[in-house]
Amino acid sequence: MNLLLKIVLRNILRNRRRSIMTGSAVAAGSLALLLFGGFTSYIFSGLETGNVQRNGHLTVFHSGYFLFGEGNPAAYGIAHYRGVMELIHDDPILRPMINVMTPTQSVLGIAGNFTGTVDASKTFLGIGIVPSDRERMRGWDPYDTRAVNGLDRRMADSEESVGLLGLGMARVLGLCGPLRLKDCPPAPDTAAAQTPGTSAVNREVLDLADRDTGEHPNAAQGEPRIQLLAATADGAPNIVSLTVAGVEQQGVRELDDNYVIMDLPLAQQLVYGRGEHKVTGIVLQLARTRDMPAARARLAALIRQHRLPLEIRGFGELNPFYGQVVRLFSGIFLFMTLVMGMIVLFAVVNTMTMNVMERTNEIGTTRALGVRRQGIRRQFLMEGMLIGAIGAAVGSLLAIALSLAVNHAGLTWVPPGNANPIPLRVDVLGKPGLISGAWLGLVLVATLAALLPANRAARLSVVDALRHV
Repeated sequence: MNLLLKIVLRNILRNRRRSIMTGSAVAAGSLALLLFGGFTSYIFSGLETGNVQRNGHLTVFHSGYFLFGEGNPAAYGIAHYRGVMELIHDDPILRPMINVMTPTQSVLGIAGNFTGTVDASKTFLGIGIVPSDRERMRGWDPYDTRAVNGLDRRMADSEESVGLLGLGMARVLGLCGPLRLKDCPPAPDTAAAQTPGTSAVNREVLDLADRDTGEHPNAAQGEPRIQLLAATADGAPNIVSLTVAGVEQQGVRELDDNYVIMDLPLAQQLVYGRGEHKVTGIVLQLARTRDMPAARARLAALIRQHRLPLEIRGFGELNPFYGQVVRLFSGIFLFMTLVMGMIVLFAVVNTMTMNVMERTNEIGTTRALGVRRQGIRRQFLMEGMLIGAIGAAVGSLLAIALSLAVNHAGLTWVPPGNANPIPLRVDVLGKPGLISGAWLGLVLVATLAALLPANRAARLSVVDALRHV
């Protein structure tokens, strides 16, 4: 074996330029695959982190909410939700898996700003959350994507009337100036354009919104306030006042123009009034994503065991965009793998074919000395395999070096579905499976590419090979 390896190495070095060019093609294929694979892996990690930070891994809804509840969240509320949460928390199988468990309430209605010189209103899509739970969920970052920088302390459990808006919603309601927002044009003076009687109606809305607090929105306060109007579960109109602590820009314009986030008790008050306060969903953020199948199966077993009218949805089902991006980049990576494989295949076939043609006399002499066809075939196969192994190893080392350079360059980018830039990274070194898979795949392609020329060399007649000129 050692003798055969020495012969193979000498044959590779015999025509250094050709071997270097072929090895460079393999190295380029390995480099491209690893860099794109590392970037794709980082995109997947970033998308997963963002979705899990916002929506958790699993969400428990009332049966039918996923298909029909978006238009009427109040009709699909989870009654006695605290008992359901205790049931989940006390389960010995689920408890070690759960990082955060928190209730949420969806709200549909109309938001209005009827103070100062701006009288504007707009439909909104709101979510009621527990601020402390939200901060804990935002800290979930096992892939070190750094999608969230620091804590957001603008909302607190003790301040139930404080919330956040999407940037588009704040712009439409004329809050760019009061909130001191950059790149946000102030709204024109619309108070003078109101039809007769509008001011009186707006004044009634303000009075209704503040009937419980005794405060008036026109009072000098550090933060602006808006009014939220929605129909309760019984169909009666209900109004609450929300102090706007700032904006939270969303990655999708349609959501950004309608987004309102508020404290859970305020959302429940708006939706249920003096009735029983329910929730739309119970969000479960797990410590590890790989525990999702086991956690989902156990939740389903608990729901069946206690005959609860509930259903479970994963974050991928709640956000189809995540699955679309994963499938898109997976398809691109597969296409790129096929292209690189074809390039390596033809490069090795061409090199080995030239080697066979140039060494025909040598092959005849070797056969005349007693080497069997299998020995000739093995020799050329090993040459192709060794060229592929060296080229793939060089490409892997270059990919690791370039990925480390990119990761430490301080570059940023805005990924799909995000509004703010995050660090740009290429995760190659952290994916040993990707490195080994690319290396083995290219070595296999190079070996298979050498098979056809090797078979041709092995089938040469000894007499014809010796008299070949």
